[in-house]
Amino acid sequence: MIAPRVRISVYDLDRTITSLPTWTPFLLHAARAVAPWRLAALPVVGLAALTHADRDRRKERMHRLILGPALGEATATRLAEDFATRLTRDHIRPGARAQIAADRAEGRRIVIATAAHAFYARAIADRLGVADLVATRAKRDAAGDITPMLDGPNCYGAAKRAMLERWLADADIARQDAHIRFQSDHVSDAPSFAWADEPIAVNPHARLRALARARGWRIVDWGA
Repeated sequence: MIAPRVRISVYDLDRTITSLPTWTPFLLHAARAVAPWRLAALPVVGLAALTHADRDRRKERMHRLILGPALGEATATRLAEDFATRLTRDHIRPGARAQIAADRAEGRRIVIATAAHAFYARAIADRLGVADLVATRAKRDAAGDITPMLDGPNCYGAAKRAMLERWLADADIARQDAHIRFQSDHVSDAPSFAWADEPIAVNPHARLRALARARGWRIVDWGA
């Protein structure tokens, strides 16, 4: 007898589930809460965002400028919880809430896969009732504090697909035994779209819309 396929729905976070990106808003939220004087570094942060072609180094530079060389666990948790409460109250796409509910009703396993840092994305996922999170990780220092350095790859582009493949293996699910629905707004997720059984472009920007049309992927609008 052939075992039933495991049904999995993978969601990007920024501008897919949410109506806005999360990294810069989180940095601003954190600076206002614990070190308002760091807001003076915003022009430098903007320059770093524009001039660093390497996304990993760009994220590390922005982190250091706004959050400093070390962020304590208790402070990070408090900042993440406050930020997630505001974000999920005001900036979740209506269609994302509806689709998550529908996937849950179908018995699908829901995964959020995001370039956002896990130390705050976890709080967002918890508020959405999503247990499985694949996200960018920050290195910890000897005291356990969060540093600006990445612990592994930024969960973006081809790295996101590789991290999803690793997550699947760690969950002891063979790829051929899974039906994977993948939903994102951005063309950078083309590797994960190609890996999925059911790719869905959500509120896509122009390049993803063109790619989705060329490849016959479904396009949906989840609202503002």
